[in-house]
Amino acid sequence: MLSTISIAVLSALSLVHAAPFTGKPSAGATTISTASTYKSNTTSTTTSTPPASKVKPSTHGATHTVVAGLGSLRFAPENIVAEIGDNIEVHFQPLNHSIAQSSFSSPCTPLLDISHYESGFFSGFMPTNMTEAPNVFTIDVVNKDPIWFYCSQTKGSHCQMGMAGVVNQDFEGEETLKVYKEMAVGTGVSVSPKRVQGGVVALSRNL
Repeated sequence: MLSTISIAVLSALSLVHAAPFTGKPSAGATTISTASTYKSNTTSTTTSTPPASKVKPSTHGATHTVVAGLGSLRFAPENIVAEIGDNIEVHFQPLNHSIAQSSFSSPCTPLLDISHYESGFFSGFMPTNMTEAPNVFTIDVVNKDPIWFYCSQTKGSHCQMGMAGVVNQDFEGEETLKVYKEMAVGTGVSVSPKRVQGGVVALSRNL
């Protein structure tokens, strides 16, 4: 009887020592994270606004204020010169505008990376009947490459009507805002990115 009990105890102890606890998940474990996304209506004027973020944009550089829809279908200013570390803070006037990043060669469509994923920024639509929408969208300037952008509102063909702009245009090259707008005229219908990304949505300090 004693021998049988001893063998059972020794077997149990060997199992305990065979799998020590390390405090780390096993090799097959999966860490799941979630993120909320905002989807825009690209075929008509939307009535929803992306929620303001609690994350504040970088403030170690200058802030360049851009107004979308200032009295017409345009960004003001539309040709910005900024330094690395500066911020571009976009304010939105009535009725419903957005700001989305594109490449120079493909106006009025979202910027894509080499894998054809949307890699540019997008504010979402900012509808308002007031003087200014309650939220602003802020973008950090991380290099001196030209940043091409447009309003993706399809009602009224905002991009095709000239509502576009650029940060850090190469003034000695052939890729100018004037040429971008000329190409935009023939693009047909603008395309909105699938989600808000690439910047910070926050409450406007003007309200």
